[in-house]
Amino acid sequence: MNTNLHIVILAAGKGTRMYSKLPKVLHQIGGQPMVERVIDTAQSLNPESISVIIGHGKEMVLEQVKRDVNWVEQTEQLGTGHAVKMALPHLPADGRTLVLYGDVPLIDQETLQALLDAAGNEVGLLTDVPADPTGLGRIIREGEKVVAIVEEKDADAAQKAVREINTGILVLPNAKLEGWLNSLSSNNAQGEYYLTDLIALANNDGIAVHPVQVAASYMAAGVNNKLQLAELERIFQGNQAEALLKAGVTLRDPARFDLRGKLQHGQDVIIDVNCVFEGNVVLGDNVEIGANCVIKNATIADGTVIQPFSHLEGCEVGKNAAIGPFARLRPNARLSDEVHVGNFVEVKNTVMGVGSKANHLTYLGDAEIGSKTNIGAGTITCNYDGVNKHKTVIGDNVFIGSGCMIVAPVSISRGATTGAGSVITKDCPEDTLVLARARQTIIEGWIRPKKEDKNKA
Repeated sequence: MNTNLHIVILAAGKGTRMYSKLPKVLHQIGGQPMVERVIDTAQSLNPESISVIIGHGKEMVLEQVKRDVNWVEQTEQLGTGHAVKMALPHLPADGRTLVLYGDVPLIDQETLQALLDAAGNEVGLLTDVPADPTGLGRIIREGEKVVAIVEEKDADAAQKAVREINTGILVLPNAKLEGWLNSLSSNNAQGEYYLTDLIALANNDGIAVHPVQVAASYMAAGVNNKLQLAELERIFQGNQAEALLKAGVTLRDPARFDLRGKLQHGQDVIIDVNCVFEGNVVLGDNVEIGANCVIKNATIADGTVIQPFSHLEGCEVGKNAAIGPFARLRPNARLSDEVHVGNFVEVKNTVMGVGSKANHLTYLGDAEIGSKTNIGAGTITCNYDGVNKHKTVIGDNVFIGSGCMIVAPVSISRGATTGAGSVITKDCPEDTLVLARARQTIIEGWIRPKKEDKNKA
């Protein structure tokens, strides 16, 4: 724990330039709301408290972000200084406060710890030298000493020429914080209480300001519109792809890869283009993921191949299985080793035993299927009666003919065979052939009806 460290995260802004009904801080980076990502980073510093300042869309923020923090409402958006002032009831008179932003999602623990170390019990200021500082507050120095931060709207020509900018991220001594905040004035171009004015107040009180430059601009970049959101998303994904490549994963094209959660992997994993991973995904050794797959909260064991355009969610797949192409594994699908699930097959809440197959155009829901069983094309487990779900049990070494409707609840015992096109409504004994279809009838002399030719008149 960083002793006597308290963190305030500013997340009350509307985000007008996002052109969205969603509060700005709820827009996602890597599948996670920006403010939630910042909270996670803040928690990694082990502070004594975290306070999040919310305002616009507070109900949505509270509904979506479930974190054990102090939620503090700012009813009027009167500037960053006013926002931090709202948190004063949660800040003790001693210690220090780190100010972060809910729309700066890629700030990392290492950078913040370096800032805390540099600040000590004085003021720490995270700065950047971007390619284009337009619109950003400038760092004003006298020699090496930081004396002020001037917002661009209040800056003169010489100050606008300065390229070093304020990121907004500060470390402040709590002993001075309340007094400084109460001294702020809104006599500026925005009519707001600027947190940046605290730098000048610190100088007046003889408290040193310790600047730390961020290693890369994106780490302290804020999001004000969808373009900036997309830019940071690609940077984030690029960093994740780079880490996976360095760890031995083969990515056919790192630029066409998205990880929106966590990916645990073994050796010799191959991932083709345009794949999306969400939630918690585990890939064993020698797993291959074909192009255009979506995999969410899934575990895939060694040697399994997922063919292109498959969608897996909330499922488990055993070793040396073959899935797809165009397969869908829904929640609670549990496939054992060497299972084959082919094109346009959907599996939900179903267990498939070792070596069983469903290769074409099939729906398997609420079923328990044994080993070495073959499910013919066009088979459906009719598991829903309009009110309740019912279970289908299929034993080992069963052969289900093509086009069968299996009406649950029903059991098909070991070694049984169902004839193609059967509607199975009763239990099938072991090692039997079961036919449940109407006898074919041929009607001689039947004439197919024809439409009347309207052009004949």
